Amino acid sequence: MMATDTTTAVLLLSCQDQKGLVAATSDFIYRNDGNIVHADQHVDAEAGLFLQRIEWELGGFRIERDGLADAFRPIAEKFGMQWELHFSDYVPRVAIFVSKLEHCLSDLLVRQRMGEFGAEVPLVISNHPDLQQFVEALGPEYHLYPITKETKAEQEKKQIELLEAQKIDLVVLARYMQILTGQFVRHFQNRIINIHHSFLPAFPGGRPYHQAHERGVKIIGATSHYATEELDQGPIIEQDVVRVSHRDSVQDLIRKGKDLEKVVLARAVSLHLSHRILVYGNKTVVFD
Repeated sequence: MMATDTTTAVLLLSCQDQKGLVAATSDFIYRNDGNIVHADQHVDAEAGLFLQRIEWELGGFRIERDGLADAFRPIAEKFGMQWELHFSDYVPRVAIFVSKLEHCLSDLLVRQRMGEFGAEVPLVISNHPDLQQFVEALGPEYHLYPITKETKAEQEKKQIELLEAQKIDLVVLARYMQILTGQFVRHFQNRIINIHHSFLPAFPGGRPYHQAHERGVKIIGATSHYATEELDQGPIIEQDVVRVSHRDSVQDLIRKGKDLEKVVLARAVSLHLSHRILVYGNKTVVFD
């Protein structure tokens, strides 16, 4: 594919901190007539790890995009980098998983339709039929996979086959009330984003707002993270809070919490799609 003047390349990398890393990447781009439009890096001093995001224009760049990875590979090998390369004109494909609560789902679909996400949402997967008409009216296909303890493994296998056939790049759990198996999570490592209806780690379980209300909290929150095999313990991408008071009922907390969940999940999805997240260990670096 021929790059346009506005197409950019994004390089995400991490390796042990050492001399010459910033110079090596920037010089590679400079020597090939690239114009850097974004560069940011972070050093985790405790881990001795260097992490970087660097983005440059492909218009006028001497190396064709098909040969870019091969051209950079010697530098990566010299410094022992883990790295990935992305292009801004690639349109990722997103699948949304949902159960019965539609607030996060509807928010994502509206944002995508308005052009806030540079992505396609070709399908929605659910374990309940409740939202089928709503989803299909907005365009995506609706795939129903009822799940019981006995059918879970087989249904997840079918879901994985569908996602692979549809070339899905990212799975978003928009209040999908099922615990994914380790097999599913490993298949899409660091490509499953979940929204948790609490400011982790706090008030775990299915009734967080009731627990918060009983404790008389003054702040409630929401957390978006990558799904891992350990429930609700994955690398955190985005969090936010809203103030509450003694005047708020449980229903007030739920309403405010839902609004917060929508915003936090949308931010996390946007950050992932714009390649601004690097995962290391059970942490993330989120570049501005």
